[in-house]
Amino acid sequence: MAKWGQGDPRWIVEERADATNVNNWHWTERDATSWSKSKLKEVLVGLVVEGEAGRCEISDLKHVEGEASCNSRKGKLIFFYEWNLRLSWRGTVKESGEKHKGSVEIPNLSEENEVDDTEINVSKKKGEGDVLKDLMRTEGTTKVREALRDYLKALKTEFTLGMILPTKATVGQELATERKLSGHTVQDSLSPQDIVGVKIPTVMILMREIFNSPADELYSIFTTKELVQKFSKCPAVIEAEKGGKLQMFDGSVSGEYTELVPSQRIVLKWRCRSWPDEHYAVVALNFKAMAAQTELQLECKGVPVSSEDSTRQCWKQQYFEGIHVLLQQSKDSLE
Repeated sequence: MAKWGQGDPRWIVEERADATNVNNWHWTERDATSWSKSKLKEVLVGLVVEGEAGRCEISDLKHVEGEASCNSRKGKLIFFYEWNLRLSWRGTVKESGEKHKGSVEIPNLSEENEVDDTEINVSKKKGEGDVLKDLMRTEGTTKVREALRDYLKALKTEFTLGMILPTKATVGQELATERKLSGHTVQDSLSPQDIVGVKIPTVMILMREIFNSPADELYSIFTTKELVQKFSKCPAVIEAEKGGKLQMFDGSVSGEYTELVPSQRIVLKWRCRSWPDEHYAVVALNFKAMAAQTELQLECKGVPVSSEDSTRQCWKQQYFEGIHVLLQQSKDSLE
């Protein structure tokens, strides 16, 4: 293979210390199943359908079976997905005020069919209220198809960030665009070195987790040394202020706080000890209050491709599961 500026550009290899699958020329695969389940719930649940007959709402994603993945080969992305979905809906008849429930079945959402050709079946529990069933079959089906398109668009854009690496000529341009689109001021305050560290292939990880805790309590668990040590079961360095240091799990994780908005948002420069020296990801933790619960939205940008799975496991097992245990212990002690 040729180096930069030599030979056929289709075979260019960037000069890197690791020289591993540069620009994703070889076949790589990322499992999008877990991400897809969260995204499908996000775009479908809460969807409202209104008409002259009344008002309906998708109340739950009762069944989601299938898988999704994204593959990269020779700089091109190839998507595979196949889903069997069952949604619950509830509605109110405008004239009578009667309330009714039903379901929406989507037996085969896959790359083999266009969204407009995907089968969508609407049913209703026994009794009156067929006007709501008709509403869901017409306007409701249209809304559901729009939501499915939103999922597929996100799968092909949001999920795939970092899978196709930029060439030297486009790094600066893509970085500027990325900052513009991000909407977060923290990106404008970081240098390219802060964002991607040393030059290696990276991916962005998106995760969501629901905690039985108000947002202010969950925020404290991430910013209070004593609470961090409780859920991590290890000594920790927690300096929860801008520029403050972070060290956890016997030094296997370290970093720095770059932004803190109490009960709402934390941004970190974050790395695992096994990563290349001086390479950091940018981790954004957004806390979304939901009555007595909080949805934690995690965006971890700049993760080495080779460490994607282990990084997901770190957040899932060492962070999220540890926090769930801590919250349950606190609840039990109060009872």
